[in-house]
Amino acid sequence: MTPKERMNAAMNLQPVDKTPVMCQMSMGHMLQQLDESPIELWFDKDVFANSLIRLREQYEFDGILVSLHGHNPEWRELINEIETTEKGEIAELKNGDKIIFPDDDLPQYKFANPRVDVSLDDITEDDLPEELDYIPVSVDLHFHIDHKNKFSVLEDLVKSHGNDFSIHGEITSPFDYLLDLAGYQNSLLGLVMQPDKCKMILNHFTRLIKNLAVEMCKTGVDAVKISSPFAGAGFISPDNYREFVLPYEKEIVSAIREKGVHTYIHTCGSIGDRLELMFESGMSGIECLDPPPIGNVELDQAVETISNKGFIKGNLDSVNTLMSDNQDVIIEDVKKRLEIGNRNAGFILSTACSIAPNVKKENIQLLKQIVDAR
Repeated sequence: MTPKERMNAAMNLQPVDKTPVMCQMSMGHMLQQLDESPIELWFDKDVFANSLIRLREQYEFDGILVSLHGHNPEWRELINEIETTEKGEIAELKNGDKIIFPDDDLPQYKFANPRVDVSLDDITEDDLPEELDYIPVSVDLHFHIDHKNKFSVLEDLVKSHGNDFSIHGEITSPFDYLLDLAGYQNSLLGLVMQPDKCKMILNHFTRLIKNLAVEMCKTGVDAVKISSPFAGAGFISPDNYREFVLPYEKEIVSAIREKGVHTYIHTCGSIGDRLELMFESGMSGIECLDPPPIGNVELDQAVETISNKGFIKGNLDSVNTLMSDNQDVIIEDVKKRLEIGNRNAGFILSTACSIAPNVKKENIQLLKQIVDAR
């Protein structure tokens, strides 16, 4: 099987010649492994795409996740000055903002006019965007989507490598856009105090994200990941999940699946109490399944609970396992995951979340070596 065939078979819960391997690569890990400018890796489409390809080749992954899209080809015109430091780069934008680009992590924005969380009381539907032009990557960190080049990075990768390995795009859950819009505290309190206002916002973003996802499907990607990191037990209860996350993600999943494209949901942390609930969305599979101590999902529990509902992508601990200096510890853990995960069809060996920045290259290369030796 080719890497693409292997991944597609696993996502379809069909037999594979060997377990597919595909990990999401964090920005920090990419920077640690490649001699690239942090600013260029973030802003430049070609640098970002080529970096994904280079690391995929080093690790012999069966697929890649393209977590950013909509790169602006004129990004250099936005920058007034770049300062190079021992720990990364600092870009001063022409609008007065500064962006700190560490050499081992995501960028950090320093706004000229610091952002103030918006009160839910003050938000009306007229205040919400008519079209998505940003990805809420992290707290106070947006990646701007250039509408003239919305999916050019995906289109380029599918054209050049679409027959070689699996290519996945990424969108973000409506719940994340709510948290980003009003702030985490305001939004979480709003679930209790102003549920109707929250649902209005969630409905609005669901429509926009669904439109974006359907457009993304046309690029030829094999799957679309829905990033929903804040929907675990550390933030909301299963009841709140059913009310404020599930119906909106279900609508997006349905639109993607109607296009014949696989979709999986990525939720970090403790989700052992909502595994079955998450699959009510109709998703093709699930990613993360963080094991203890980062989360609370034991793989044997997940395999039994999920059964043939969809594929599993996970659940290696990137910090407590893959950062070990003892490769025997890593080998033992990987073999255990493979034995348990392959009890059902559709297991994809992966780090639970992204590869941690300081994981050694040799430790990631072990994954494919162990799979090939079985």
